[in-house]
Amino acid sequence: MRRNIAIILALALTLSAGACGSASGQKANTAAAAEAVEAATATAEVEADDAGTELNRTEANEAGTESNETTPGTEPTAPASEEETEEVTTVSVAAKTPGIANRKPLAGTEIKITDIEPLMIGQVENKEAATGCTVLICEDGMRAGLDVRGGGPASRESQLLNPLMSAQIVHAIVLSGGSAYGLGTANGVMTYLEEQGIGYDTGYALVPLVAQSDIYDLSVGDPSVRPDPDMGYEAAKKALEAPNYQDGNFGAGCGASVGKIAGMDYAMKTGIGSYAVQIGDLKIGAIVVLNALGDVYDWRTGEQIAGFLTEDKTSLRSTMEQMSSSIEAKDNKFTGNTTLAVVVTNANFNKSQLCKIAGMAHDGYARSINPVHTSADGDSIYAVSVGDVVADQDLVGALGAEVVSEAIIRAVYNSEGAYGLPAAADLH
Repeated sequence: MRRNIAIILALALTLSAGACGSASGQKANTAAAAEAVEAATATAEVEADDAGTELNRTEANEAGTESNETTPGTEPTAPASEEETEEVTTVSVAAKTPGIANRKPLAGTEIKITDIEPLMIGQVENKEAATGCTVLICEDGMRAGLDVRGGGPASRESQLLNPLMSAQIVHAIVLSGGSAYGLGTANGVMTYLEEQGIGYDTGYALVPLVAQSDIYDLSVGDPSVRPDPDMGYEAAKKALEAPNYQDGNFGAGCGASVGKIAGMDYAMKTGIGSYAVQIGDLKIGAIVVLNALGDVYDWRTGEQIAGFLTEDKTSLRSTMEQMSSSIEAKDNKFTGNTTLAVVVTNANFNKSQLCKIAGMAHDGYARSINPVHTSADGDSIYAVSVGDVVADQDLVGALGAEVVSEAIIRAVYNSEGAYGLPAAADLH
């Protein structure tokens, strides 16, 4: 509007200059008027740009506020300018990245994984050694199933979750680093639970039932330092006394990485991620420790978002293309890998049904990781029931695959580069 008024006034001056005065005067006045038009136009354009920038900032701020109000548990929309981004110190890496901004669930409303009560989650990590553990506890026990698809799992008490076994509940699930060395972490969890009077009463002693699965993170940080009973005890204590779950380089995700077909030189840093939704009374979510041999894809768009780095480490290439370059059998795919997940729901299912739900949730791995379920991976998914909501088993299984895929995306974008490995945020 200001621009139009300025130009009209300048044109009026031009016409006035042409209507009176000598020829030379007319020429000079006309030239001056032309300069006035040009100056007025430039000034108006600057003002318009300034106004547009301010409008964009206002709209972006309003959009971020609306996103927070309508989508609980999500990060705010990234600010419009780098200067504003630096001022908002509480915004996570993911909020600055287009990867998870404004993602909406296909059904229901997004919630936090910690909104699925009475599950409690505690995490401890050793940042220097690049390892840690995540402990999920339900004081009264939780029904649980397990589906293992990878060829190299490191696990403990897995047979408890077989529908043929008599135990109907477990009291805790431990996700840990350290590979097989880290399996002693559960001892510390058992000690803490026993002190709290939590466990299966055998008549002579309380025996907490604790299942555990570990990732291989010995190729990152200090391989001589692994999660142990002391770390497990501390994580269990945090779960019940000061729950501290968060996505990123925490807990079992501290030393997680992906894209390792050519070794750690071309691998990327990932971590632990979570995602949950609510549909009516039904709540379902997943926690994923992303530590795959292969590449990671956005399951909705098919875009590769993490994995095997190029030679200059500024972009991504395909693990499958690298593997396909030779059909020669390889006995050792460089190192151990494992992606772990726990699907949690407040729906009421028994152990047999939960094993099926865990199996369906593996579709989330298949949609998001390629290759997956290899002989060099220990890919496992637990499914646990912590409530009594009546819901369709197949719906929950299908939703389980979706929350696993979304949790994988958050494990990518909420992680930060560390130990010489870049994260997705570094590539952007």
